[in-house]
Amino acid sequence: MELQLFVASSLTGGFPVQNPVIRRLTRRAVVTAAVFLTVALAGCQKVELERADGPKLVWDDLRGQWVLVNYWAEWCKPCLEEIPEFNELDKAPDITVLGINFDDVKGQALVDLGKRMGIEYTMLGQDPGPEFDWKLPVALPATFIVNPEGDLVEARFGPQTEADIRALIGG
Repeated sequence: MELQLFVASSLTGGFPVQNPVIRRLTRRAVVTAAVFLTVALAGCQKVELERADGPKLVWDDLRGQWVLVNYWAEWCKPCLEEIPEFNELDKAPDITVLGINFDDVKGQALVDLGKRMGIEYTMLGQDPGPEFDWKLPVALPATFIVNPEGDLVEARFGPQTEADIRALIGG
């Protein structure tokens, strides 16, 4: 930080002096600018999520929709039961379903597994939870419900039905 120096020739004989009021104002301005810049740049960070196949998914592109982030595993019987429900929900224009494989299967193996299980909604190759400070679920199936403004509304455990989800989101 550079301090501004003023010359008060009539009082100091031309020697520079620091004006404490200007120094305080300058520090405040720098701190205020730094805070403003930090807040502004924080909003510019774009969260991109890896899909099992295809281009990355930009999280902000989902604003205006309900997002259901569903953790599943091949060995989880209730997970298998809710797949048709999530396939139907994903067809709605205001709902996006994202599947996360709990066993960390990735790439073509995940695409193949999803096809065998009848998953029609988008599967992610990475867990979005760490981006949003969500805890990894300890039970399956787990569904994180995000409102159109991008806020986590609820985390549900156990199989969900289309009726359960629609009752929560209002339609």
